[in-house]
Amino acid sequence: MKALKTLNPYFWKHKILLFWGVLFIITSNFFNIYKVQFVGKSVDELTKNGNLGFNHQVLIYVAIIVGCSLLTGFFTFMMRQTIIVASRRIEYELKNKIYRHYQNLSLTDYKQTTIGDLMNRLSEDVVAVRMYLGPGVMYVANLIVLVVITAIYMVKTDASMTLWTLLPLPILSYAIYKVSSIINKKSKIMQKSQSAISTFVQDSFSGIRVVKFFAKENYIKKNYGVKVTDYQNKALDLAKTEAYFFTIIIFVIGLLNVAIIWVGGQKYINGQLSIGKIADFFMYINTLIFPFSMVGWVTSVNQRAEASMQRINEFMDKKSEIVNKNFDNYSIKGDIEFRNVSYVYPNTGIRALDNLSFTLKAGESLAIMGKTGSGKSTIALLLCRLIDPTEGEILIDGVNLKEHNLENYRNFIGYIPQESYLFSDSIENNIGFAIDKPTHGKVVEYATIADVDKNIVEFKEQYNTMVGERGVMLSGGQKQRICIARALIKDPTIIIFDDSLSALDTETEQNILENIDRKIRNATSIIITHRESSAQIADKILNLTEITNSVTA
Repeated sequence: MKALKTLNPYFWKHKILLFWGVLFIITSNFFNIYKVQFVGKSVDELTKNGNLGFNHQVLIYVAIIVGCSLLTGFFTFMMRQTIIVASRRIEYELKNKIYRHYQNLSLTDYKQTTIGDLMNRLSEDVVAVRMYLGPGVMYVANLIVLVVITAIYMVKTDASMTLWTLLPLPILSYAIYKVSSIINKKSKIMQKSQSAISTFVQDSFSGIRVVKFFAKENYIKKNYGVKVTDYQNKALDLAKTEAYFFTIIIFVIGLLNVAIIWVGGQKYINGQLSIGKIADFFMYINTLIFPFSMVGWVTSVNQRAEASMQRINEFMDKKSEIVNKNFDNYSIKGDIEFRNVSYVYPNTGIRALDNLSFTLKAGESLAIMGKTGSGKSTIALLLCRLIDPTEGEILIDGVNLKEHNLENYRNFIGYIPQESYLFSDSIENNIGFAIDKPTHGKVVEYATIADVDKNIVEFKEQYNTMVGERGVMLSGGQKQRICIARALIKDPTIIIFDDSLSALDTETEQNILENIDRKIRNATSIIITHRESSAQIADKILNLTEITNSVTA
């Protein structure tokens, strides 16, 4: 189970809790087994000379048994409070680590997977790993300690009978080894099927407008049913395999009981063993029944965890090509230069830009025009350093963009993407998202600049209006203007409009551009547009074609 080895640092980090957990396991099992011998002594005492009435010695034995049972319960509780708590803490740390890694991945990495798959790895797969970290570890450690302690007491009672009763255990171990490998393969298949369901549901709900517009509800329901049925079949197939464990364990337990009756009976007839000692052996075996019955479940849990950890490691091993090497804080003036920049999308092999060069001084504006697919949005992504050039270099204030502190640089950029994305939150929180602790006054100020305040105040809840998932409660123009306000509230040095005025009428567009010119006069602005009216206000115009990139001042 190589994938689970990556969790070893977490075990070491929480070694104190785990140490106490193991100590409590040993203590609880000691008292659990220690009391068994008094059951046999009670039986022998009661059957001695046929005395079945009140017996003071038996009362003492009963008190010891009750006391040991209480201590066993207490230390079992403490065992769970240490090992299970440690597993929950590791789960918390692992989820945070995975989420941070997700945020560090590049745009290219996200294009190679689905949201449903990402969510499944962060939720279902981490839960499966946590089951290994907690119950998986606890039951295995408990079984090992219990077997050792029980074996010691059994050997002290009768060595040859211990050998006969424990002989079937290697058979059990071999059967577990064979079945667990099958479970591992089927667990991976089931997890992939579950990810496919998550992805399908995510797509269906995200595109619910399209589904309803084309009246394809039945089609979606049918496809969902196919995927769920596929998952059900794989889950049932896994459950059938897991069921073999319990069948094997019941069979082995039956063999153990037969061995006790046969060997113990022979020794009793020959006067080598008392009825009480035989009763002890039944108690020892019954004590081992539950832990051994959990072996199948624990093995299944560990195999699922191994499959899940493999899936998690697939993403954790991915390294983003966007690497920040500078951590200094400084101001950005806004000079931009593209020097022989080319970019080829790795997923498709499409060359979006070919040997593009242009210069833009701080405070100047550039309009970028061209046909669909000519590389306009690619320039915006390159300027935000969401992707890096395949060839050439981008200079900001005369320094290669790769040498800038990425987080610091992005704090000076206001980017309005082509797709107006809003979070499922209030309008005020969406506009203030770009800065820390925004005041209501500042939110209103920039909503006014974006010419959306007049619409917001007409809403019943005004700025506290919830926009719904992806801003579903708003019109396309309202979403675009809120996104513009969100970008401008940073007072950026560089502003990038990625065709983000397309849903606005000409008058509203002009109002916004004039407001921006008055408020952020010194900012360098990039306006990607199809409208000549937007391009006319720019100092320079960049005309792109699908083959040649050229610039016109």
